[in-house]
Amino acid sequence: MNAVRWGINLPLPAHALADHRRTVEALPDLGFTDVWTGEGGGIDAFTPLAAAAAWQPGLRLGTGVVPVFTRGPGILAQTAATLSELARGEVLLGIGASVPAHTTALNGGAHDRPLARVRDTVRFLKRALHGEPVGDAYETLSAPGFSLGFTPSRPPKVLVGALRPRMLGVAYGDGDGAVVNLLTAEDVPRVIAAGRAEGGVDGVDGRPLPERETVVKLFVCPTRDTEYARNAGRGFLGWILNQKPYHAFHEWLGRGELLKESYEAHRAGDRRGAGVALPDGLVDALWLHGEPAALRERISRYLHPGVTTLLLYVAPTPELYGRPKALAGLLAELRA
Repeated sequence: MNAVRWGINLPLPAHALADHRRTVEALPDLGFTDVWTGEGGGIDAFTPLAAAAAWQPGLRLGTGVVPVFTRGPGILAQTAATLSELARGEVLLGIGASVPAHTTALNGGAHDRPLARVRDTVRFLKRALHGEPVGDAYETLSAPGFSLGFTPSRPPKVLVGALRPRMLGVAYGDGDGAVVNLLTAEDVPRVIAAGRAEGGVDGVDGRPLPERETVVKLFVCPTRDTEYARNAGRGFLGWILNQKPYHAFHEWLGRGELLKESYEAHRAGDRRGAGVALPDGLVDALWLHGEPAALRERISRYLHPGVTTLLLYVAPTPELYGRPKALAGLLAELRA
């Protein structure tokens, strides 16, 4: 395998979207190889990547992730293929089921049979992006007449945002790998092993399969202000950890009791209380914070065998407010 790649999630803190260019252009000199986006609320996933490809053509581009319930499979294929044709760097199309709050509350769609829908979409995309007939052998979608009309010169890889074994099996078995997040460094080997076992990537009929991508997305809050960092982390984690897929993920990891009080507060409609109820140790483990040197050491613990990319989501901090130029120096310290 190649050396581990390092990515940054867009949008950047302390930057208006139109002001990203200077920092994106500098990323290779700062030690970063990739830019990634997500899609739920806020900006879309593909427009910033198209801009980044123009500003700094050498970067690899990834989505981590785009929900399968809010974009049809044909649109996903067209958009990823078009981006791949424009970009000099590799494109990785990360898709996932997301959560009902994004699918239904924000986009008015049903969140039905997420595992099957993700699996069907992966299979559709793998065929479409390689110029093969997509057919209609799917349980949750039908577009037998679809064709891109061209085959990308370098077809995008198709990754899956995955948490538990069955979805990880889709990621490693049907797709080109997984995007994982909100886990501790100690969780990473277990997650990779479960996905490889479920997806059969350690061998089929005695034949080894090629390596898959494992992109680990980390939430980092580079500040010495522990109170600020924990409050920011609780605001995010108190919501996301009580969404059904993430709650089930951490129950599988053995954290059901740690999350019980938070889960009960969330079910009662007390979102603030759900965050307050999270133990400090869990907040610190999932929302990495501290000065850059300490953060750099924490991040390095995620460099397990099988991890191909570390993706940093950098949260806003008091040190960055109103100081967009400070971000480049911070990123350099995190990669030093």
